[in-house]
Amino acid sequence: MDIGVLGGAFDPIHNGHLIIAEDARVKLGLEQVLFVPAGEPWLKGHMSIASGAHRLEMVRLAIAANPHFIVSTVDLNRAGPSYTEDTLDDLRRDPGEGVNLYFIVGVDALAEFPTWRHPERIVQMCHLVAVKRPGSLDVNMEPLERSMPGIANRIISLDNPLIDISSTDIRRRIAAGLPIANLVPTAVERYIVDHALYVPA
Repeated sequence: MDIGVLGGAFDPIHNGHLIIAEDARVKLGLEQVLFVPAGEPWLKGHMSIASGAHRLEMVRLAIAANPHFIVSTVDLNRAGPSYTEDTLDDLRRDPGEGVNLYFIVGVDALAEFPTWRHPERIVQMCHLVAVKRPGSLDVNMEPLERSMPGIANRIISLDNPLIDISSTDIRRRIAAGLPIANLVPTAVERYIVDHALYVPA
């Protein structure tokens, strides 16, 4: 069974996440895509984010219409910072043998991959699916190969649509009183309004 894994703070989840996940699912022939909200994103440890309960519920609302999308709480259930190595360890233990994991990651984040915790273990546990982002269109394999010889064999470059939506921009728009329609699913927008998320105190 081939399963995609899309992790992140999802603060909030937006339509770009959904488009990328579905594009990867179809092009790679994945049976499922797991959305894994981070418990404590180690790269954003100094930033304030919405509670895990709010972010989890927004993910559930966002993916409800797609039977191939599933939410996983492995990172939220684990204390401390959320590291990709731990996420993949838990996910591999859950479905058992015969599962191939495809970790979906932006090209910009992949450039920093050698600095992640135990990257050599990560590439043993999954394929890395590099997705394009506005301003980051191609994987620069040369420095990655210098740091980790052979990593190119574990990277799949996805020719995905460029979606210029970011959670940071959505939070800024909400704080400024600007609309976010068409940036997030309607149910997520309603949840944000009902719980007054991202509104300045």
